[in-house]
Amino acid sequence: MNSPVPARLAALRAAMQQHGVAAVLVPSADPHLSEYLPAHWSAREWLSGFTGSAGTLIVSRDEAGLWTDSRYFSQAEQQLAGSGIRLMKLRVPHTPEHLAWLQQHLHQGDVLAVAGDSVSVTTRQQIERHLAGTGASLRTDLDLPGAIWPDRPALPQAAVVEHDPVYACIARADKFSRLRKAMHKLGATHHLLSSLDDIAWLTNLRGSDVECNPVFLAHLLVQADQRATLFVGRAKLTDALVARLAADGIAIADYASVTSVLNELGANERLLLDSSRVVDTIAAAIAPAVTRIEAANPSTAFKAVKSAAELEHVRDVMRRDGAALVRGFRRLEQRLAAGMAVTELDVDTVLREERSAQPGWVGESFATIAGYQANGALPHYRATPEAHSTLQAKGLLLIDSGGQYLGGTTDITRVLALGETTAEQRRDATLVMKGMINLSRARFPKGASGPQLDALARAPLWAAGMDYGHGTGHGVGYFLNVHEGPHGIRAPVPGGALVALEPGMISSIEPGLYKPGRHGIRHENLAVVVEAEQTEFGEFLAFETLTMCPFDRRALEPGLLNPEERAWLDDYHASVRAALSPLLEEADLEWLNRHCAAL
Repeated sequence: MNSPVPARLAALRAAMQQHGVAAVLVPSADPHLSEYLPAHWSAREWLSGFTGSAGTLIVSRDEAGLWTDSRYFSQAEQQLAGSGIRLMKLRVPHTPEHLAWLQQHLHQGDVLAVAGDSVSVTTRQQIERHLAGTGASLRTDLDLPGAIWPDRPALPQAAVVEHDPVYACIARADKFSRLRKAMHKLGATHHLLSSLDDIAWLTNLRGSDVECNPVFLAHLLVQADQRATLFVGRAKLTDALVARLAADGIAIADYASVTSVLNELGANERLLLDSSRVVDTIAAAIAPAVTRIEAANPSTAFKAVKSAAELEHVRDVMRRDGAALVRGFRRLEQRLAAGMAVTELDVDTVLREERSAQPGWVGESFATIAGYQANGALPHYRATPEAHSTLQAKGLLLIDSGGQYLGGTTDITRVLALGETTAEQRRDATLVMKGMINLSRARFPKGASGPQLDALARAPLWAAGMDYGHGTGHGVGYFLNVHEGPHGIRAPVPGGALVALEPGMISSIEPGLYKPGRHGIRHENLAVVVEAEQTEFGEFLAFETLTMCPFDRRALEPGLLNPEERAWLDDYHASVRAALSPLLEEADLEWLNRHCAAL
């Protein structure tokens, strides 16, 4: 089938010529700077044909390039073939970053256009700094991709609901009170929030405007005097919910009216906003006389630290999610053993069936990744009806999946040995496991950050001359986004923020190894930071593993594990067996006991 991308690029270039634009920048972003986008703002995907969640497209008069990271190199090569768009691999030697590329290709009098509702204030400033020496100028008032998109999807209109108070744990009024104390310390009379996870957490509301993320499109303006305005589609809320919000001082206004309200703020107002999480279009509407206080949203740090009550719900969710996976994995193995045809698509179906039977299940926390053999080497692979593999009773199957429950969000990766495996596969899986155990066992001083711990997970691979291109861990929300900051475990980046890990923060621990055309390995658990001990050198922290599901020891080479690593794995499996046994029966319980036996 012929790709529609060349025709779309031609239409875009015609619009560029009409408006005197030399280049168009198309980020993967919406007015809330979300990781996953409602279809209405998927212009980069529509224009390029590349479906990965991370990527930046630049179209000039005679060139087009798409920048993405190593998770998507293979996928992008396939999806961009024949499109006229060149793949630009991020963090690869001799490949310029997209802003450096613009510096090289734009000249005096050229105009760069980017939709102002797709770049943050901070990003706009970065672009302008890069253009400063070129003589080119930036326009954010032109949405040229939107102008040529004839069948652009409408804004989502899903209902907004209240997070069940049994699971919400912290009252909405208490969250706002804490936020206002932080505003007072910063001298703010108002605080603008556009990040959907912050808004959902603060208001104890949830929605489904973004696939797999229980959030809703909204902006929030909080005043120091006990009032707040939620800018959201009124039809999404019931009258009863509007009344409950009003009782907590929260008024409802139309989603699109946020700019006019900001424009009407008085000269004596002091507005707190996070310039990295508010788009240029919204910020440009703020009345010029208003004093801006630019700082991180206080709620981002608040919600990263889960309360004791929230963590108890999370632990229960982990048990139920683990039991669902045991049932699903056993069913898949049983089908294969019976000689039935099983595909990567069936993996998704079976896990959804098992998870959906659990109390409090709402949906997946992201699209399931089920990659058999070489497909596992694509970190964000997704099987489709048009392109997927059939499983065989040999080799490795990588399954990365997660669930959204009223009491928490899960994210887990397991590598299953479906039959005979190679020595290389077992060695690779064991080296990755050694890294996971290293980090899971770590103790570290209070104040340490994820980038300081990242090397613990990579060291066994480095010793063998190997590495992986993605981060080692990301923060996880509480029945919210599966990827949430401000903390994370990743390689240090020059100038990058070092966010201290605090007790109550949940992070994934997920080292990997990918060999294109052969196999991919990733082991992943979620863990919460806990207090460990107080010594003469200060307070030390550690990780408590939350995920409860056995690893497939058939994919490992036990002889490569040292006694401490073997002990950790045996202890973990003993904990899994104790946690899941009461939830399983007969064949499922037998499967659990077999996979949790000591090495």
